[in-house]
Amino acid sequence: MSSASSKSSDKKDSSKQQLKDPYEVLGVSRSSTDQNIKSAYRKLALKYHPDKNANDPQASDMFKEVTVSYNILSDPEKRRRYDTSGFEGVESEGQEMELDLLSLGAMNTMFAAFFSKLGVPIKTTVSAIVLEEALRGEVTIHPLQLGLPMLNKVEKQCAHFYSVTITEAQARAGIVCRVQSPDKSKFKLLYFDQEADGGLDLALQEDSTKTEKVTSAGMYFLGFAVYRLDQAVSSMAASKDPSGAFFKKLDGFQPCEITELKAGTHVFAVYGDNFFKSAIYKIEALCAEPFPEEKDQLRDVEAQILTKRAELPKFESEYREVLAQFTEMISRYTQEMKAIEELLKERSEIHASYSNSPVPKRSSISSKVRGSFKDSKQDEEQQARHKKSPTPPLKDKPIRKKWFNIHMKVKKRKSCSSEEQC
Repeated sequence: MSSASSKSSDKKDSSKQQLKDPYEVLGVSRSSTDQNIKSAYRKLALKYHPDKNANDPQASDMFKEVTVSYNILSDPEKRRRYDTSGFEGVESEGQEMELDLLSLGAMNTMFAAFFSKLGVPIKTTVSAIVLEEALRGEVTIHPLQLGLPMLNKVEKQCAHFYSVTITEAQARAGIVCRVQSPDKSKFKLLYFDQEADGGLDLALQEDSTKTEKVTSAGMYFLGFAVYRLDQAVSSMAASKDPSGAFFKKLDGFQPCEITELKAGTHVFAVYGDNFFKSAIYKIEALCAEPFPEEKDQLRDVEAQILTKRAELPKFESEYREVLAQFTEMISRYTQEMKAIEELLKERSEIHASYSNSPVPKRSSISSKVRGSFKDSKQDEEQQARHKKSPTPPLKDKPIRKKWFNIHMKVKKRKSCSSEEQC
């Protein structure tokens, strides 16, 4: 047994040694912003994607390293734990992979869809083919006018690209881009940076969420720090610790990397993220100038949410302390109730022992009780019968003679002589 455990520990140590520093793998510094980390990841993911390197095992290994490194550095909590404790701080939770549905195959896609229906959080990524075509500038871009919504349908794992042109005044007032799906389809709203060579590099991504009767996603460039809520982070935390899901609800509440847009043309895209069917959607870009109250309300509400997020850790520790005391009190209550019941039972037995007569057997007592009960019941029934049908008093009635009691006198006939005729 000791040799087996030592072998397993050796395997764990060797696996730890094989893991590389995430910052080194992505080629970024420890002070890099989330935007820099995302940009580095996407470029490396495109370079080593299995679809482009089907017969290259080294590229496959590099793609896995890049994905694992990004999963650590893209999560603020995991990144903080890695910076303080290294891989020891993040290995207990494992690594959640983002799935490219286009490269899964039909069978694996069916399994992913099945688990998603059961409520298991499945993180998906934009197809490498779509990102590569955008990076090479080989996508069709449709103009989208401010204030004029467009209704369209995008196929699964495909994207529709839209350009929005804004002025200096509109940029200062703020720009909002929102997408809704009336049939509750899953989609991603994307924003691209334009490269000098005409290519498009993915900069922002918002996954659709269910709100009432639709699914929706939005990006808000209002000139101040606007926050986004990553539902996948909350879902993952809830699946690992259901009892503490409430306290992890705001873990994915993080500031957007881009707070404002400059005057000029900007490119958005809607990516179909359904497993099997196309997605119907409505996209709309708006200038925020006619909505001054909403801007103030959004800033106010998000400030309150940040305050709540800062208070949650303290509240969680207080809650768990009180919960532990409550659990202890419930256990003590059960024990005390049982002890009191046993003492009362013992007291009753002591009371019953004050007697010189032997305690009769239960069988004889029950038979006697049944017999006496039976006799008393019969007496009661007879008394009730007499009460119901009382016997009437006897009256002097004339005795009638019946026909068979009638005394019939029969005259004796004389015997006829020979001389007399009868």
